[in-house]
Amino acid sequence: MAQFGKASSKKGKPSYTNAIVGVALVLFLFGIVGWFFLNLRKTGDYFKESIQVHTYLNRDAPKTKIDSLKNYISSIPYANRVEYVTQEKAAQKWNAENDTTWKQFLSNNPLPESIDFYVKADYVEKDSLAILAANLQTAYPGVISEFQFPSDTVAKVSSYVKTAALIFLIAALLLTILVVFSIDNTIRLDMYSNRFLIKTMQMVGATRWFIAKPINQRAVINGIIASLMAIAAIWGTVLLIENFIPDFKLLHDNTGLFILFAIILVLGVAITLVSTHRSVIKYLRMKLDDLY
Repeated sequence: MAQFGKASSKKGKPSYTNAIVGVALVLFLFGIVGWFFLNLRKTGDYFKESIQVHTYLNRDAPKTKIDSLKNYISSIPYANRVEYVTQEKAAQKWNAENDTTWKQFLSNNPLPESIDFYVKADYVEKDSLAILAANLQTAYPGVISEFQFPSDTVAKVSSYVKTAALIFLIAALLLTILVVFSIDNTIRLDMYSNRFLIKTMQMVGATRWFIAKPINQRAVINGIIASLMAIAAIWGTVLLIENFIPDFKLLHDNTGLFILFAIILVLGVAITLVSTHRSVIKYLRMKLDDLY
């Protein structure tokens, strides 16, 4: 009898291992897709911020005006790596990227001086740069001869990034829906195996709150465990990929990853808790014969 009682007790204890592992796997897949989305955004920002803007100067522009213009551009919040390029520097850059045969035909350096800089990704738009050019030429008349940037490249990069971001956003929304349904089904299957235990507790006089409270508390713990397992697996996968493909290290974004991990934690706990509570209430409302 004692052995039978122990066996029954062990058998009556609910098992959550399958649910935890199942939820962790779903959250892991969700996290990997989220990480690729972060890399897509960072890749777009990287290409945008690699586009250089050239502010060519008039040859007779006074040095004081040039210094003032450089300081003004440097003070713009979205301007990065501002550089004053003299004719000598311009010639060195040209010679490094092109042939030097022009020296045989020209005695004087034909290349103009310029102030070159890069722009933060959010402002690399054709219209935004055109407005900036107009403002600079208005503020410094007679100093700037030409404001140049690869407008076609800017337009194409912006278009590609927006299109790819939209596609990934739609995919992320669909994946989120699939994640919710997958976790919900995993929890429901796990609670289905414990339906008789729930009903037995009700039949011996336990109240609905008395039955649901410890199961809900356990659901929160299970959600945390599953989320942490998924986060650990994602972090390990990211480090592994960055180790084998060093270029991914340039796109590493700790802030974005922490936000992603927070979303995974909240999603794992919330869906696990809601699904568990719904299942418990469902089985408490059902008749005993309907459980078979």
